[in-house]
Amino acid sequence: MQADIVVLAGDGIGPEVTGAAESVLSAVAARFGHSLSFSHELIGGISIDTFGSPLRENVITSCKGADAVLLGAVGGPKWDNPAAKTRPEQGLLAIRKGLGLFANLRPVKPHPVSLEASPLKAERLRNVDLIVVRELTGGLYFGEPKGRERVNGTIRAVDTLAYTDEEIRRVVECAFTLAEGRRKKVTSVDKANILETSRLWRQTAVAVAGNHPGVQLEHMLVDTASMRLIAAADGFDVLVTENMFGDILTDEASVLAGSMGMLPSASLGDGGPGLYEPIHGSAPDIAGKGIANPVGAILSAALLLRHSLGLEVEARAVEGAVDCALREGLRPKDLGGTTGTKEMTEGIIKQLKS
Repeated sequence: MQADIVVLAGDGIGPEVTGAAESVLSAVAARFGHSLSFSHELIGGISIDTFGSPLRENVITSCKGADAVLLGAVGGPKWDNPAAKTRPEQGLLAIRKGLGLFANLRPVKPHPVSLEASPLKAERLRNVDLIVVRELTGGLYFGEPKGRERVNGTIRAVDTLAYTDEEIRRVVECAFTLAEGRRKKVTSVDKANILETSRLWRQTAVAVAGNHPGVQLEHMLVDTASMRLIAAADGFDVLVTENMFGDILTDEASVLAGSMGMLPSASLGDGGPGLYEPIHGSAPDIAGKGIANPVGAILSAALLLRHSLGLEVEARAVEGAVDCALREGLRPKDLGGTTGTKEMTEGIIKQLKS
């Protein structure tokens, strides 16, 4: 197979972890006889510093022409000014919108060696194997109107939560399709006791479930789901929810894996390239020190192989190599070890070659 991948390394540790993922993908290509080419573009704070924009239109065009996009992380204290009109995170929202990405997949399956790094008891984690499917294009982050106004000396801020039934249907359909290949259970998370958008969400989820009779659908309020993620996460298979709820719940779910550095994600749409990134942030406090955990980015590369390139065997090979490297004693700092980024990456590539 021949494929073109655009790398958006971003800020902070982004270049370090995407570099690790790129090295692993190159090793996959060499082992399995594929031809993968990589091009590099700027996004986030570094793009603001260089071009005055968090994401240029020509970068979106380049990504549209690729087979997949690998992303690091954006942002940092340098650009953390709430009053700024241009922020690194705008680049992330723009690339998702530009590529038509509406479903963010975040698998959570704690590795046995990472159980001790989680603040939760190991017995609560041993059977956890779930995927959170987060809607990406609607909700509070994109609803209009939004903004501020001063009324009689009082400042009033407005954000609008809006969804259409079609936006809901397509992401719930994605969740059911995933569940058919897993344990055949979908948990739809909403706030239907309060929000009209959640009532529409629940109604639409029921309609989609009618087309998937082999999959169980349960509804759960978001406050209950946030509690169950900690108390009984092994009862979940596929969770699907709206944009802001998903943003919060997936960060909470990182506790199950012991560290954000361990978790990958995939953002998908209807055809076109997918976007793959670790769920962690840019971690500017450790940038350039060579200690960033590359596992989340490397496992994101495995999702890239699976979902965008259709290379299931190769994806499983990467996941197996990560598993073997951890079992043989390699531990990044965020899991309580001393293994640096380069050593961790080389250890995974060694396992991949063997």
